[in-house]
Amino acid sequence: MANVPNAQPLQKIKLFSLDTLQMRTFHITWLMFFVCFFGWFGLAPLMPTIRADLGLSKAQVGNIIIASVSGTIIARLIIGKLCDTWGPRKTAVRLLLVGAIPVFLVGLAKDYTTFLLFRLAISVIGASFVVTQFHTSMMFAPSIKGTANAITGGWGNLGGGITNMVMPLIFAAIVGFGYTKEEAWRYAMIVPAIMMLLVAFLYYRYTKDTPAGNYDEIDRTARKGSTDWSVLADWRIWALTMAYAMCFGMEITFDNVASLHFVDTFHLSQSSAGLWAGVFGAMNIFARALGGIVSDKVGAKAGMKGKGRLLALVLLAEGAGLLVFAQANSLVLAIVAMLGFALFLKMANGATYGIVPFINEKNVGLVSGIVGAGGNLGGMLFGFLFKSEHITYVQAFTYIGYIVIAVSVIVMITSFAKSSVAKTAPLGRQVALAE
Repeated sequence: MANVPNAQPLQKIKLFSLDTLQMRTFHITWLMFFVCFFGWFGLAPLMPTIRADLGLSKAQVGNIIIASVSGTIIARLIIGKLCDTWGPRKTAVRLLLVGAIPVFLVGLAKDYTTFLLFRLAISVIGASFVVTQFHTSMMFAPSIKGTANAITGGWGNLGGGITNMVMPLIFAAIVGFGYTKEEAWRYAMIVPAIMMLLVAFLYYRYTKDTPAGNYDEIDRTARKGSTDWSVLADWRIWALTMAYAMCFGMEITFDNVASLHFVDTFHLSQSSAGLWAGVFGAMNIFARALGGIVSDKVGAKAGMKGKGRLLALVLLAEGAGLLVFAQANSLVLAIVAMLGFALFLKMANGATYGIVPFINEKNVGLVSGIVGAGGNLGGMLFGFLFKSEHITYVQAFTYIGYIVIAVSVIVMITSFAKSSVAKTAPLGRQVALAE
């Protein structure tokens, strides 16, 4: 390792630089997650058209929402383990290549059942998030891991917002070329599939697993066989899993239902609804990063206890914002409330992964996968609320708001401090992190 230039994790994020392997990896890994969002949620803003084309009921739409996040739960656990064994580079490339197949083919769906199965297969792409967080953790020093993870995760999540804005435009352009609406949504999905293949090439060509090289190029004797499933006994992991279910789980749920909610409740067009749903996701350009940055600063002063309290507070604010959004009786109030709860939700995303890399430094992939899967588990469970014929979307948002507040209390009383965490930090910060 000593003969490899810049073989150590970076101590500083040089945001506009591609000069080092670490920064090239930083930008390619968030781009990978960004593009995966186009494949994963490209269908969401087109659901008003798809609902009419396939004659879907509210319950069937709910099942599709559940399917769109369900496969990701298992996939994130598997991908976390594969990152620890194969390395993030091989894992990312293979996930992109395999995941592009159902994205290409979903346009062949002619009825509810086949569309549901394609939506389930596409959901595996959501595991790309684990690769992003794992790979970023490998490239940056402990003092800035929270910030680095939050930026790459946030800019990747930004894909959810841009997708809601762009896919209706791609759809409209295809209609403009003379195709019917029923044909246009099918052809539109070819675009994100091609994007995924292009990023697979970039990932293979320009990244490596670690600053010192790929797993098969360096001595990893100390890490081989290190996966320790006893980490499942650590309550902190489950507290973070619940927290991520409340923030990221709500995020992907909102990505799925926002367009339908704005169309049905405020009678917007599909394009206008997609635009406002996109604004929600677009806040990831800064909000998730803000959560990670604040988490690192709080951690430097108040240790893991401070990081935990920060996460609890932003979750509490998210829940309160959701309650206001649910009761909004005008489009203006709904948008203002949406921006409010979106800010705290995305900060909670960043604050969660400001803690994750310090839970068990020998099994970062596994812990990232478990917590990441929690996000999708939350999205799946929330999907049942939006599926019910007896619960309106407004009631569903209200119930979720109360659940988020309850989890914030659980996080507040959880002790994230542990002396072993200090081993992951530079010498000068060991006392703060062990507090």
